[in-house]
Parts: sequence; structure tokens; C-alpha cells
Amino acid sequence: MNYSNPFTSKLARVGIAGTLALILATSPLANMGVVAAEADPAPVSTKIYNTPKDSLEQTPIQYQIQARLNEKDMTIQGSEKVTYRNTSKDALQQLVLHTYADANLSKSTQASMYQQHNEKISEDHPEKTAEDFLGGIDIQAVTADSQSLDFHKENQALTVQLKKPVQPGEWVSFQLEFQLNIPYGSQRVSYYKDMINGAHWFPVMSVYDEVKHQWNKAPYSRTFESDYYTSSDFEVQFNVPDEYQVAMPGTITTQDSTEHGRKVVSAVAENTREFVFFASPNLQVESVTRNGLTVEYYYYNDDPSKKKIVDRYINQAFKVIDFYSEKYGKYPYPEFRIVETYVQGVAVEYARLIQMGQIQNGAVPEEDTTFVHEIAHQWFHALIGNNSETESFLDEGFADFSMVYFAEKQGDKLNGFRSIQFDTAPVDMAIVSTNDEAGDLASLVYYQKGRQAIYQLYRSVGEEKFDELMRTYFKRYVYQNATVEGLLQTIEDVLGKEIRSEMQMALYQPNFVLKPEYQLSQEETAAYVHDVLQVQYKTVMGMIPDLPYEVMNRLMDKALQGEELTIVLSDQVSKLATKQQEDMVNQLTGFLDMTGMRYDIIRDRKELKQKMKKEIGNSNLIVIGNAKSNGLVQALKFNIIDRTKQTGFPWKNTMDQPLAAGAYVIKHPYNQNRLMLHYFWNEDHLSDAAFEAFKLKIQESIGFTNDFYQYYVLDNQGKEQSNKKVANPISSLFAE
Repeated sequence: MNYSNPFTSKLARVGIAGTLALILATSPLANMGVVAAEADPAPVSTKIYNTPKDSLEQTPIQYQIQARLNEKDMTIQGSEKVTYRNTSKDALQQLVLHTYADANLSKSTQASMYQQHNEKISEDHPEKTAEDFLGGIDIQAVTADSQSLDFHKENQALTVQLKKPVQPGEWVSFQLEFQLNIPYGSQRVSYYKDMINGAHWFPVMSVYDEVKHQWNKAPYSRTFESDYYTSSDFEVQFNVPDEYQVAMPGTITTQDSTEHGRKVVSAVAENTREFVFFASPNLQVESVTRNGLTVEYYYYNDDPSKKKIVDRYINQAFKVIDFYSEKYGKYPYPEFRIVETYVQGVAVEYARLIQMGQIQNGAVPEEDTTFVHEIAHQWFHALIGNNSETESFLDEGFADFSMVYFAEKQGDKLNGFRSIQFDTAPVDMAIVSTNDEAGDLASLVYYQKGRQAIYQLYRSVGEEKFDELMRTYFKRYVYQNATVEGLLQTIEDVLGKEIRSEMQMALYQPNFVLKPEYQLSQEETAAYVHDVLQVQYKTVMGMIPDLPYEVMNRLMDKALQGEELTIVLSDQVSKLATKQQEDMVNQLTGFLDMTGMRYDIIRDRKELKQKMKKEIGNSNLIVIGNAKSNGLVQALKFNIIDRTKQTGFPWKNTMDQPLAAGAYVIKHPYNQNRLMLHYFWNEDHLSDAAFEAFKLKIQESIGFTNDFYQYYVLDNQGKEQSNKKVANPISSLFAE
């Protein structure tokens, strides 16, 4: 999973843009028969067989599901046959299935990552009650050989009591009847507007741990993921209204239903980690087939220009799949699907299918790193599974490294290896911490530090050996569940004990940082930050077509593009005022130095007079201090007043206002292609309270994550009294 917005990452993850935002704030990312859905369930037997079938040797679990969507009350009525082979060494008297849909029985157990979105949905739809946002799954019967089996459902786990134990190597079949109540809003299983998200919509077999002699009964994580399944075979027949388009993994066919106005959409998916669906009457499909692989994008055709973007996403999907197929192991399925949904800021991986958010106008698929991350999960989640509750590093760390690996090999210098080398801050936690241990730091630990550890391994052995390791790892664990110990053993087998020991230390010891030889130098860091911010400012400001020229943030954008920048201080002021000005300059230049931006500082009028016409005329300006004691403001006062008329800033009245302070931006007094930003106060110096607030406002006014100010005025306590600004479309994503 990942945040799909290019400026954020998974679950408050601090990607490169997030890191830079922090810097801004602290400076000194197959065919099987089908059965109609309304037909009677096929006979089910619980006879235990000792003679294994070939398909069961490949996939120890098979599901046959007939389901009907009741779109009027948003429920699903289902009949599910499960055939299970005991691959453990224990005789099993009980079978356990996850009922993750029951996470929606209470708001307190729902995934917190969707909470903010649901609160917004609730505000927009006051007719919906709190109960509408809840749901769950009712188990109506569990039978075998027409006999009822005892069962117990508690805390998202369904325990089925068998009539007699299933021995090692034997298999058993049983039938479940269930009803899913789909919650309104945004969850992994939910409905909103015309879209139904269908993850966790039926009971799914838990994983049995023969070392601990127990089933995994953990409820779905509220803060992260709990995707731990056994690859299985699925036959699903889904009865839906005729107008519905349904996206599912596997080979999809459609046939008429005996009910008027309805159809049965069937899917057969072998060796598949999980089975989800997405359904809407308004989706359309763009499909392309190359070299035996079909990539399909299900999307809303609400804009004629969207098809061109979809075509580019499909082309990018082929490139990414080809890359990982070469590097790790061939993508084995005949199809891959992408679905546009109403999730905001989130993209989610599933087997053979990924869920993306709304396609934005002007989207650049070739620069969408989230898209690449989700496709990487087809290898590190769908094909190579793991317990994502206890060893999330194995899927998220490798997916994020793979995202960067792809970018590096495409020549993307912003999202390539430099984005890994840039991060030098330690996290006081082991990379292989469990979700409970990692808590709010899960994203930093699994993504950022996880991919760093993998990158260090890559650098220490070289690309050829690393790729050999990954191909061996893939062959060893494809369709299986890997463990950290299994990964380390594979490293030892391919690369030797010394490399295993280094990787083990990287994963298990807290405060991991890259070896110095793999980090960026100070000069490389400044160049990288400069390159990233250059793109970020341009992208964010480009989101508002009619954004005024005179906004404070644009001055940073212009400096990042290589235009000159001059900082002019007031002179002939008190020692305290001088000290405050120098503190502000240090704050600004600390950031400018870190980003490699060029600048000049003028502190006295003699130098100002020498540079007034030539140098200053071609430069963007940041002016600091009282207007009456600043030589540049006094020299260009009438031009400044004239320029402020274009932005509506009441210059004269504001400068005469006792104790007022603030900032305004205008076109350069005599160069309309440059900007002048003046941070002012009307007394000799600022009070202590106003000074701290003033400094915070400086960094806020020029950051790319904040609103676009033309001016603001503060009182003597540093509180904002008035302003003129344009809302930044991404500012809310960085709000606390």
C-alpha cells in the first residue's frame, strides 16, 4: 500500500517530499467450470481423502463461491465451499477463517487510515447516520455432508469444529452461508457514490502455524496491514445488475442470469493470494494485450482527455512488469488490472489487481512512483507472501526499494537511488519490528529504513549478484509465505555468511543508517535537495492555473530555477533589532545553503548604493526590517507603493499602524520579471512573543506545502490579523 498523492506516503510516511517539508520547518514518499450464481450450491463433502489431487498439491486451498449483490440495501448473500488440505504435521480438529469485514462492526476497530476521509464524507452527507458507516459479516450456517458444524465467530475469527480431525496430508470440504453488510464510506470493503470496494468480503482461511500449533486469529490491523494468506484457487460467480462493471482477479466471463436485468460475472483465479472485487455501473475498461499479458484499466470516463492518461498508465504498467519480471522472476498471470476508485491519497495492492485513486488532470504516469510501488507488490505480497502483521518489512521494504530500483534504471535522478542515500537520520527501532512495536513509526521503519537496508545489500554485492539473489528468493518462495529468516538463509546460500551477517545486523539492530560510503556527500545532498524542490515547487504551483504572479512561494521557485536572489537588511537600527534580523537571515540562509541556492546579502547602505542599479535590478529581493530604516525601501518607496496597488496591500496604512508586523510580496519595483518580498515590523524591534511567531511565519510563507500568501499582517503577539492568499491544494496533506 502507498499514498497515491505524489507528495505523501503511506500512513503519514515521510517520503522525500515529506522530509523536505520537515526541513522547511526545521532548517538552522486457467479454465474451470462455472456455475450460475443463483443455482443451488454444489454438493459438498467432508470425506477425508488420503489420495491427493494434482491441483491440491499445488494449492492447498480451493474456494467455490456463489454470491449475489443486493444493490438496494448494499448486502451480499453468499454461499462458499472451501476445500482445505492439511499441510501441517498436526491433526486439526478445528479450522479457522478470518472475517475481516467484522472490523466494520465498530468505529473503534475500523482502519484509522480512512478515518479522515470518512469524516469528510459524513460532513458532505448529513443524511447518513453513524450506523451507515458500519457493517460486518453474518455467518448463517456451516455444513458438511448436509450436517451442521459447530462454529464460533469472535474478534474477526471464525472457528469451525470438525466432526473428526483432518490428518496431515488429508483434505476436507465444508460449506458456509453468509451475508455481508457493506458499510457506507471509505474502507477496504465499503460503498461510496457508485463504487463498491470488495476486499475481505467473504470468510478466508487463516494460516496455521505448526511451530506454535495454533491458527492465526489476529484481527485486522487498525493502523497498518494484516494481509497474511495462503495462495489458493478461486472459482467465483457473482450475480450483479446488468449495468455493473466488475473488476476481479483471474479469467473473467459473463453470462445471463435467470433474473431479469441481472447477469453473472464469473472469475477463475488459480494460485492467487487473495480475491477482491470492485464494482460500479459507471466504470469502463481500457485493455491492451502484449506478449500474452493483458493489462486492463477500469476507470470513469468523466473527461474525454482521461483516455490518453489511461493509455499511458497501461504502457507504464507493461514497462514496470517487464522490469521486475527480468530482475526477479516472470509475472505468471495472464492479466493485470488497475481500478480507479474514490479513495483519497491512498493506493492499495491486491493479488493481480491494484486500487488507485482518482486520475487527476495533467497526471504524468511516467512520474507516478506510487503506481510503480503498487505493481512491485505483485512480487512482494501477491507472489511472495509474508505475515504483514509481524514482518511488514518483507513486503513494504522490498516494494519501496523496487520502486526506487525501477526509477534509477529509467534515469530518474530524483526518485532513483539518491532518494535512498539522502536519508541519514536513524530511527531507534529495528527494521524487523512488528506492527505493534513500530506503531506510528511503521512507515519510517519498513519503507524508509527497510529500503535502505536492501540498498546497502545491493551496493555491497553489486547489481549482478543482487539480481541473482532476488531470482533465487523468488523461485524459493513464489506462491509461498516467506520469513525474514528465510530471506537471510537465501542471502547466505547465494552470497555467503558474511553478507548474511551484515544484513542480519542491519535488520535487527535499531538506529540503522547507511554506511558512510553509500551516503551522499554534503555537496551531493545540497544538489539533490535543490533538484527535488525545484520540481516540487513547479508542480505544486502549477496546480493552480490562475495563481497570481505575486505570491511569496514563487520567489523560492524562481531562485530554484537559477534566478539571482539578494537579501537586504535594514541598517541604522538597535543592537536588538540587528540581532533579530541576523537570526532571520540565518534561518533563511540555512535553508538556502542546504538547497544549493545562490544568494547575496547586503547589510549597509554603502554597498546597497553600489549595487542598486545593476545587481539589484536583475535580482529577486528579500527585504528584512522596518521600512523607515531600510535603505532599499526608502529609495524605492514610491515604486513600492505603486506595485502594492496591484495586489491590494494597503501599504501606507499598514506601515503607519503601531506594533504591526508582517510581509507582502510585489513585482520588483523596477523589474516586472522579478519579485520583492518584504518582511517588516513597524517598531525598532519585535517583542519576544512576536519574534518567534514571525520566524515561523517566514518559513511558512515560502514553503511549497503551505498556502500562497500575497500579504499578511500580524499583531504584537504574532497573531495573524489580516491576509490575502490562495489556497494550496496540498497544504491539508501536511497539516498536523
